Amino acid sequence: MADLHVNICGVELKNPVIPASGTFGFGREFDEIYDISCLGAVATKGLTLEPRLGNPTPRIAESRGVILNAVGLQNPGVKHFIEHDLAWLRGKTKVIANVAGATLSDYGEICARLDGLVDLVELNISCPNVKCGGMAFGIRPQDVKEVTHVSKTALKKTPLIVKLSPNAESIAENARAAEAGGADGLSLINTLTGLAIDIERRRPILANNTGGVSGAGVKPIAVRMVYEASHAVGIPVIGMGGITCAEDAVEFLMAGAVAVQVGTQNFTDALACPKIIAGLGKWCEVAHALHGVERVRDLTGTLTMN
Repeated sequence: MADLHVNICGVELKNPVIPASGTFGFGREFDEIYDISCLGAVATKGLTLEPRLGNPTPRIAESRGVILNAVGLQNPGVKHFIEHDLAWLRGKTKVIANVAGATLSDYGEICARLDGLVDLVELNISCPNVKCGGMAFGIRPQDVKEVTHVSKTALKKTPLIVKLSPNAESIAENARAAEAGGADGLSLINTLTGLAIDIERRRPILANNTGGVSGAGVKPIAVRMVYEASHAVGIPVIGMGGITCAEDAVEFLMAGAVAVQVGTQNFTDALACPKIIAGLGKWCEVAHALHGVERVRDLTGTLTMN
């Protein structure tokens, strides 16, 4: 049997497969289909200080090889999560709390509330920065560093993962900015920004006009960015973007990731994550016979560029 254990910022996971934030809720619905304790961890839906209803519908659109979403961070708020969902989820697997704020103080307060209660905090920095007139914290390196520093200062016990936006001039620069701000690790990529048009109405399909693009079609972009980010910093990277099978996950690991998150594929196949875990084990066993791969963590960063 291949050893699938990985370590992220001092947190030991039984395997490197994690459902991505916003695609898995808090795990309860999927646990009715399979025992989610098989997962390395669960990244929760994005948590805000107060409950959010999200954007008006329609807020999901399909396109070739991808989907667009403009859900708008619908969630019950961090207090409700702590009181009603956290204990149940912790009884199943490791918990990565994804957090989102509109201001720097929002991020600091949410992180302070979660400190010591979850295994890792994942900072979603693609949300509107109210103080800067609607800019996202994840675009400019100086903003990435600042929001990371504020969040890390609020976390005394829990490691901080910063989730990077691909909508940036340089993913390597933003990765270095997050590391300089105190991040213990990175995750990427978050969704790209896209537009889908109803050509009969000559109007956007989404009520929000634009949305986040995810799905199999973004994988080559995501793999490239994970490679660039992981080679720019000395902290661990979690890779995501278009993973549909174990072989996709192997690509991300070879590019420099220590673990992966699976998002859109959960909508296509509710059993996607356990299938990828099983597939990774089988791939490593075959690779062990061919290439001496005994432990999945030995795949990290083994890509040799031409």
